[in-house]
Amino acid sequence: MNTIHVAGGVGVADTAMASYDAALADANLHNYNLVAVSSVVPAEATVEAVPEAPDLGPAGNRLTVVEARRTIGPGDAVDFRESGRAGAEGAESKRAPRRRPDAVAGLGWATGPGPGLFYEVTGEDPEGVRDRIRAGLDSGADLRDWELPDRETRVETVAAEPDRYATAVVIAAYGESEPIL
Repeated sequence: MNTIHVAGGVGVADTAMASYDAALADANLHNYNLVAVSSVVPAEATVEAVPEAPDLGPAGNRLTVVEARRTIGPGDAVDFRESGRAGAEGAESKRAPRRRPDAVAGLGWATGPGPGLFYEVTGEDPEGVRDRIRAGLDSGADLRDWELPDRETRVETVAAEPDRYATAVVIAAYGESEPIL
């Protein structure tokens, strides 16, 4: 039987691409050429959550994945003066600080007899991401009229750092890598 490994990672660096590469390294998926596919789990596959992906073949190979990825940078901020609670008024709301949001990436999967589904979500709030994953899996199963009772979720969060980029990833890696040439 083929195994799909689900691994996550976070990275912080001086550029967006470097933070993504660091997040991939944290998941041990940085040495592959990732090829994204839609979110169907083949019927003959098993899905296994792992702390980091095992060795899936030589560096430079092609690896089929489903990926949730969120990168935030120095320009990303939430202004609580504009997005604060409803009804906030007066001097208190005018002094409300700006803050950098967290980068949150989540991947959920649902399996049962036959094929299954992955559902990927990104955002700034881990619980909100989890809620949207659950809703997406429910919707996808209903759309296909599939019974998918076995469900799991993996969410990665990284806090912003001043003047740096931060990336969170969760990746489902399908089997072993394959030569690209």
